[in-house]
Amino acid sequence: MFNLFNKRNPEPPQDVKAVREMLLASIKQELQKLEGGEGKHIKGLALFIACQPAEQYMYESAVFAEDEVRLKNEVQRIADDFAIDLPENWNMQVTFMEELPPDAIKFAGLNAALHIKTPEHVVVTKSNTAYIRTLNGESEKRIYRITADGGKVNIGREHKVQVNDGFFRINQIAFPDASENEANKFISRQHAHIEWDADTGSFLLFADEGGIPPRNKVKIRSVTDHSPIKLNVAELGHVLQEGDQIILGELAVLEFSYLETDYNQ
Repeated sequence: MFNLFNKRNPEPPQDVKAVREMLLASIKQELQKLEGGEGKHIKGLALFIACQPAEQYMYESAVFAEDEVRLKNEVQRIADDFAIDLPENWNMQVTFMEELPPDAIKFAGLNAALHIKTPEHVVVTKSNTAYIRTLNGESEKRIYRITADGGKVNIGREHKVQVNDGFFRINQIAFPDASENEANKFISRQHAHIEWDADTGSFLLFADEGGIPPRNKVKIRSVTDHSPIKLNVAELGHVLQEGDQIILGELAVLEFSYLETDYNQ
């Protein structure tokens, strides 16, 4: 199975079996570097796939998209062969995306790449596409896809609202006023917005008029530092990092991520 990497310039795989063999061969090549129990600090593996639409079915079949445990079991067997000693609760994550993360380990001959996740290493790097997921509160959609070229993304109560200057504001991430969800009551009509910053290659979160004290506040809690960061000035944006939780008012919570995996509309 793993002789495929003996080719200097491997040809693109033409069927499901070839894709699976090359994916496993590539994963094996990286895991071999951890041979002898060096994998005990690994939290999991993140496999990124950026194939053409016509190839997606082939790649989905190759990674057992309908039965995620099967791919993890295949990788576990490879780890066992090399005594890599993966922890019992390690996870296998597969993400289909438009572009591969630039610092992931690119697989030769495949539209795929790998990140080995450790407690000190974030699973993905910055991308010009991200996802906002509603964790608490009732928004019009459960998940929103935002892009670098999509312009300013307003966050607030109601989709279309009239603001103090008489103009109407469109909230792309909107929490309906008529909702019975308690969290929605503490969200302002002009609460916050997200913009892409080309200089830093990041998405920035800004508090708007309704999200600045003493009004309904905007706070951020990161996965590495659980002490909330408060946004007190409209002009200063916060660079959003993978897994950041955006707290609006008292109860509503959004999560920022570069990963689409496990997000359902």
